[in-house]
Amino acid sequence: SRPPNSGAKHIAYNYQDLVFAPYGPRWRMLRKICSGHLFSAKALDDFRHVRQEEVGVLTRGLASAGQARPVNLGQTLTVCATNALGRVMLGRRVFRDDDSGGGVDEFKQMVVELMVLAGVFNLGDFVPALEWLDLQGVAAKMKKLHRRFDVFLTGILEEHKRHPGGGQKHTDLLSTLISLKDADTDGEGGGRLTDTEIKALLLDLFTAGTDTSASTVEWAMAELIRHPKILARAQIELDSVVGRNRVVTEPDLPKLTFLQAIIKETFRLHPSTPLSLPRMAAESCEINGYFIPKGSTLLVNVWAIARDPEAWADPLEFRPERFLPGGERPNADVRGNDFEVIPFGAGRRICAGMSLGLRMVQLVTATLIHAFDWALPEGEEPEKLNMDEAYGLTLQRAVPLMVHPRPRLAGHVYGA
Repeated sequence: SRPPNSGAKHIAYNYQDLVFAPYGPRWRMLRKICSGHLFSAKALDDFRHVRQEEVGVLTRGLASAGQARPVNLGQTLTVCATNALGRVMLGRRVFRDDDSGGGVDEFKQMVVELMVLAGVFNLGDFVPALEWLDLQGVAAKMKKLHRRFDVFLTGILEEHKRHPGGGQKHTDLLSTLISLKDADTDGEGGGRLTDTEIKALLLDLFTAGTDTSASTVEWAMAELIRHPKILARAQIELDSVVGRNRVVTEPDLPKLTFLQAIIKETFRLHPSTPLSLPRMAAESCEINGYFIPKGSTLLVNVWAIARDPEAWADPLEFRPERFLPGGERPNADVRGNDFEVIPFGAGRRICAGMSLGLRMVQLVTATLIHAFDWALPEGEEPEKLNMDEAYGLTLQRAVPLMVHPRPRLAGHVYGA
């Protein structure tokens, strides 16, 4: 289960979300709803066209926007991920094509602030008697941020009640959640859903479901720009499998072995949640001679495990070939089975959106590699690209990746 913490209390609607809810009937209910509607194999296939269409919008936008001035790639990826998720969750896009400025900036800033605050060492979490003093001012910042998110989410909920569906072929998640408000949703005593729980679930999905995918792709592209030979090899593979007269589609992905290695290496070097999410010891135990009392807060340092020189050769080097046949980890699995690289966590509380996140990261990264050559702003050299990390619950770039995308496919591929 999760330990008590101020982020879940003040931002995540007092533990009423999926990520921080204590293990029990209500957590199982929320997980079941998300798994069935968003993350099952059927749901992923049903909404494949949404991901493909939003990646198409991303591609067209980059083709027309990157010639004169550099593009903020992270911001653009956030729009793509948020709109793809929004169409499944709400039946509509969150950001319009003409909303490339303030709205996107504010949303991205709110998400990053949430991740920073959630990752901060808050004294009150570890010395409960001092919590009420809020000595670092963290709780006050969390409450202020919660109010901003609540306005955003309440607006989405109220608009959906006025205009349900948005003309989507499939029932969206929010309509399903609203329909479950008056029913015992799991038959196990999980109870009825409230507006607050619905907003808490939307908060999880809009933050964890967009920021992690967008930041992983941004890190992947930064590494490829720094390593042009690896980028060229990936483009050769894509040209061989896909050609230059159409876009990458999800059925292409299993055939792209070098691309898969690039994704795994990005997850290894730049895990989206470097300390995973905190766990709480359900029982006292002993591990490697260390006694861990029941109720202890436990953090898994995913970042350090993936850079351990005893487990990896040249651990600080970006080397996708380590995951290819003949490499040191040819059969490595990032889905929680190989503990040397666990970007989604492992066990019962592994990331609920792992399957969707993997598909989105693979499709977007493949498309960016295939559809464009990449240049940095004038005066910047690839080998000197800033790769500093910003502290927080998720691994952000300290400096946004600004790039010039240069179309490399047949002209009709970028058409409307």
